[in-house]
Amino acid sequence: MTKDDRKIREQLQQKTWNEIKTNDSWAIFKIMAEFVDGYERLSKIGPCVSVFGSARTKPSDPYYKLAEEIGFKLTQNGFGIITGGGPGIMEAGNKGARRGKGLSVGLNIELPHEQHDNPWIDQGKNLDFDYFFVRKVMFVKYSQGFVVMPGGFGTMDELFEAITLIQTKKIGRFPIVLVGKKFWGGMMDWIKNTLIKEGNINEDDLNLFRLVDTADETVDHFVKFYEKHKLKPNF
Repeated sequence: MTKDDRKIREQLQQKTWNEIKTNDSWAIFKIMAEFVDGYERLSKIGPCVSVFGSARTKPSDPYYKLAEEIGFKLTQNGFGIITGGGPGIMEAGNKGARRGKGLSVGLNIELPHEQHDNPWIDQGKNLDFDYFFVRKVMFVKYSQGFVVMPGGFGTMDELFEAITLIQTKKIGRFPIVLVGKKFWGGMMDWIKNTLIKEGNINEDDLNLFRLVDTADETVDHFVKFYEKHKLKPNF
């Protein structure tokens, strides 16, 4: 490579880096816009519970039917339902909320596959996000608790972020209910036999969430928790 070739390459690299820095700077305004829009719209919704789970769960699946029943019964106890706005378990949660004539909110994320709006979200209560981290802030800030149905990496991400925030006292404690003892059993065994035994978490940390099998157990946990605690936004 000649001296002129090296100079041209360096100029191109510098130009590319400058473009990256410029794009990064402008991205801040897009991120801010998502936060502002989310705060403005969700601050008016009232007490809600977020329902998480797989977008791939079919309407014929027992967990779909269970998520719908949980959404319905939570609305009968004064809670609205927030989901990720997509199909599967999310759709079931919103469908249950609609059946219970409660508030039904969807926080959708633009993805190359799987994600699309479900038809059970209330008009004007469907928010679209480009950034997962902004969307996760909205779930935590405007939820009075999490119902976590069987799901994949996204469900695990949302579950463990909430547990970590409560464990480290970055937010106030709220109910986290894992539904499906058979599904979550292997993870619970690993937590007890590996994380606790290795000293990576304390045994008391298991009290940060509840493992149940039914809609009634789920709703009962929320009702009893908020007989003792005030409903309020996090952060």
